[in-house]
Amino acid sequence: MNYGFIITSGDPRTVADLAREAEAAGWDGVFYWDGICIGAFDTYDPWVVMAAMVTSTERVRIGAILTPPARRRPWKLARETMTLDHLSGGRLILPVGLGALDDGGFSKVGEPTDKKVRAGQLDESLEILTGLWSGEPFTYEGEHYRLQEMTFLPKPVQSPRPPIWVVGAWPSRKSMNRALRYDGLLAAKVSGTATGPGITPEDIRAMKTYVTENRPPDASFDIVMEGVTPGDDPERADSIVRPFTKAGITWWIESRWMPLNEPEDLRARIRQGPPRALG
Repeated sequence: MNYGFIITSGDPRTVADLAREAEAAGWDGVFYWDGICIGAFDTYDPWVVMAAMVTSTERVRIGAILTPPARRRPWKLARETMTLDHLSGGRLILPVGLGALDDGGFSKVGEPTDKKVRAGQLDESLEILTGLWSGEPFTYEGEHYRLQEMTFLPKPVQSPRPPIWVVGAWPSRKSMNRALRYDGLLAAKVSGTATGPGITPEDIRAMKTYVTENRPPDASFDIVMEGVTPGDDPERADSIVRPFTKAGITWWIESRWMPLNEPEDLRARIRQGPPRALG
């Protein structure tokens, strides 16, 4: 079982400092977020910020929850991710999904907003990423992207590739099957919203069963759950996380999105440490 923390606010130096503190406090992963223009929020480029994070840490896994490939050219994303994987010594995780349309990086710059189109771009982008990461000559001919032969070197540090986590919206077979082609799923529900109904342990149990039935038995696969726990009440925190752990999650990500926490609020929770099981 692994425990991560999303740093949702702060300038790049502050985020890097919070990542260092998270590593010292025993968290297994420290994550940022990927946005271009979201309302009045202070927004920094995730790849620059994560570069600062990896140079401030030595052990924790690093990633941005989450990156929408439909908003980024896949060959550029392949180069950015490979570089960050090298800079971190092989600690990068790539969580991906369709992305939130309240980011002006979609509608205000003419990017496609249709869900079906973005899903197609996501599928093709992931095929291109894995092809370019191989370090072998690669060509691609899809509906949305076309590449003449290219060879991207060096390859990422991690082999066969940095782990890719894909949003899996239960019970959509199409969404789940997309995630199953890669290395993990970010648990979501087709009927879910930002405020509810949320993922239940029963949902996770059903997702775990689906994964077991449709993946090779010896293939590792992460099931990632986001949530909030009280750092000053270990018993309460354990009561929140334990049912999901028993149901099959492999990562709990502490995600304090709303209301938006100030950096010092995040620092206080980081220092209290992850909600590890009691006894």
